[in-house]
Amino acid sequence: MTGVRFHHPVAFVAGVMLLTGGVLAHLPDFLSMKSMGYRMVGMPMSTPMLWGMAAIVVGLALSTYGLLPPWAFLRAPRQASATRYYTKAMDDATLRGAHWWLLFVLGLALVIDVMKPATLGFVLPGVRAEYGITTAQAAMLPLVALTGTTIGSLAWGVLADRLGRRASILLAAMFFLGTSICGFMPSFGWNLFMCFIMGLSAGGMLPIVYALMAETVPAKMRGWLVILHGGLATACGYLVASGLATVFEPIYTWRILWFFGLPTGLAIVVLNRWIPESPRFLLEHGREDAAQEVVRRFGIHVDVHPPVALDAVEPTRQARTIGALFRHGLAHHSVAIVLYGLGWGIVNWGFVTFLPTILGDAGLEVNASALLFYAALAGIPGTLVVAYLYGRWSSRKSMIAFALLTSASLASFAAMGNDMTGINPSLVVALTALLMLSSTAVISMLSPYAAEVYPTDLRGTGSGLAAASSKLGGMVGPPAIGALLTATAGIVLPAVITAVPIAIAGVALFFLGEETRERGLEHISRRKD
Repeated sequence: MTGVRFHHPVAFVAGVMLLTGGVLAHLPDFLSMKSMGYRMVGMPMSTPMLWGMAAIVVGLALSTYGLLPPWAFLRAPRQASATRYYTKAMDDATLRGAHWWLLFVLGLALVIDVMKPATLGFVLPGVRAEYGITTAQAAMLPLVALTGTTIGSLAWGVLADRLGRRASILLAAMFFLGTSICGFMPSFGWNLFMCFIMGLSAGGMLPIVYALMAETVPAKMRGWLVILHGGLATACGYLVASGLATVFEPIYTWRILWFFGLPTGLAIVVLNRWIPESPRFLLEHGREDAAQEVVRRFGIHVDVHPPVALDAVEPTRQARTIGALFRHGLAHHSVAIVLYGLGWGIVNWGFVTFLPTILGDAGLEVNASALLFYAALAGIPGTLVVAYLYGRWSSRKSMIAFALLTSASLASFAAMGNDMTGINPSLVVALTALLMLSSTAVISMLSPYAAEVYPTDLRGTGSGLAAASSKLGGMVGPPAIGALLTATAGIVLPAVITAVPIAIAGVALFFLGEETRERGLEHISRRKD
């Protein structure tokens, strides 16, 4: 049992084959509907489809078993003295080919993770038309998906601390495979259920990937490299989703877009040889032999009896539960992170979502869709700026600065007033670009920061809490802003109400935040009891 091999390989391979076969069993029924424009609404499930669903359930069970480590591994004690030497060697290492390969594979995982929610925007019009439902009913699809991602972020974060980073990433990929049949469901109710399960897996991938990156990248390069990596992967995820929709949706309708969960999930499985277990996680469970195998991949030699003394970092092990994040000297991190994620979620899913509608109602003569597109382009070069500031200036100060900049941008919108007929459109474009840049910076720093401030035994759980808080903002933001717009027309009140939570988050980080720039993870995460 090591950090690069499966615990039960036969079961895992059998599970992947059953999952793949179960998804493919749905294809004949879908292709047979070509003469009807691939419309499957109201069609009864055939025997191959039912057998395919059964195969997916069994395949998920087998692949899960194949990834589960023995109970003795999970209960093994931590070897503290060796841990200090290994983590110092990893923090002082230089980037090698193995690091870059790992970053590539994890980047692919992030791209796939981003594709899932991004695809929702492209399938909603087709879902509404085929099932003959109202806009309010169609809106249940993204709401259910966000609920799934919120729960998934928390659940998969805990799993990452119990089962391991690598096993949890591959398990999320298995769910990607299984939920590829979402597009073949004949009823809207089945679509909602499958979209919820898909959200569970998509919500789980993000926090685990950031935890594994933080635990693997050398300390001096961790901040800027993780931020840049995540920002570019997010941009690529939206590009891939829009590209697939442009090429395939006109031919095979919205249903085919969910099917791409099969090849993308299989890609992660094929590339799993470049996803080793986190050495820090292995050491946390006393598996020094497995950790040694992993660090050798990165060209790191560890001498556990060097002539120089190391700073003592006392190891601690607490119950790996969400509640532990609010105890044992970690509460200040958790409060700041939840406020930060919630504030961003309200801004992004609430205010930005309704911005085209608000600007149109305010009498501004500008193409709102084009406005958001060009404003979003500012986020691409902005990622470079954010990565530099976070990694070279200050992680804590960067997060505070962009939170307050986001709040100031919203306050500037409010200052324009509810009637924008006399406002120069160029000013609105510039202000929107500033808002998109600052809010993109906020979310790009949240997950890396959470992965840095929590200790190894709770790093996955803490990263999951950060991801869930941003999704929770997405569940709260749209109905709250929608209610405000119903009660009072105009941009002033929504902008002011939205600016407050993200400003509070910035102030909270000022008092509760931790500087992480170029510091070893074990020193950052020492609990302040």
